Amino acid sequence: MDKIITCVDGSAMTPAVTQAGKWAAKKLNKPLCFLHTIEKTPQHGADDYTGAIGLGARSSLLEEMTRLDEQKSKLALQLSNELLESMLAEARADGVAAVESLQRHGDVVEALMTLQDQTRLVVIGRQGISHDNEFKALGSHIETLLRKACQPVLVVPQSFSSPTSFMIAYDGRESADRALQKVLDGGLLHGIDCHLVTIKNNEADLKTKFDRAAGKLAERGLNVTAAFLEGNINTELVKYQQNNNIGLMVMGAFGHSRLRQFFVGSNTLKMLEKSDIPLIILR
Repeated sequence: MDKIITCVDGSAMTPAVTQAGKWAAKKLNKPLCFLHTIEKTPQHGADDYTGAIGLGARSSLLEEMTRLDEQKSKLALQLSNELLESMLAEARADGVAAVESLQRHGDVVEALMTLQDQTRLVVIGRQGISHDNEFKALGSHIETLLRKACQPVLVVPQSFSSPTSFMIAYDGRESADRALQKVLDGGLLHGIDCHLVTIKNNEADLKTKFDRAAGKLAERGLNVTAAFLEGNINTELVKYQQNNNIGLMVMGAFGHSRLRQFFVGSNTLKMLEKSDIPLIILR
């Protein structure tokens, strides 16, 4: 569990994701690994065009379609190689000590799952190449990744700069306590200002848990500002972040059951949709 696996796809998100990966690798003194996945596309030759036999089209046109598929695959491989070579050169020029690249065919989440034993942190863009100009659109793989990943996931918006402050969205539940402990143990966020923010909810002994959490952060040497607020969770968190110019947010992933999320929605996904700053999601 020692690599910063940074997912690049050549989209408009790639520069921000790359910056975030380099920042994390330097901060943690861990190897940086750029991952690019080439998604599989159906081969036209496998389609059923038996109805065209009478038109004399099957043999000639399907052969041509197969050749085009092969050419497309070769071009995708070449583009992937060039993208990764560019990322490696940029990271080395920026002073990253240990950097490598991986190329996989298929789904990005599946690729990341095979790398879990090597992963310290996953860095990924909040939109994929198909949503380059849609701020509110989340990549279709994000929720799947957040539900499967055992390691922290840093979800990056369209721009990234090294944060000078971060906030922990704390709700007193077990997932929030796990996230808090990972912040305490991790080291990535040490040395920058910390805001511990709770929005009043129905959790038992929330204020006591909140005060205890603030104390743990202070004991570890973090400069902590604690805020116990009331109102709509997502609205108040975004408002606090904007009013205090906070550069990064930390949340525990999916604190409720899937059934409850079906009826009331997921605060994790809502914050991903509403926020324009990087989010670290912890399980």
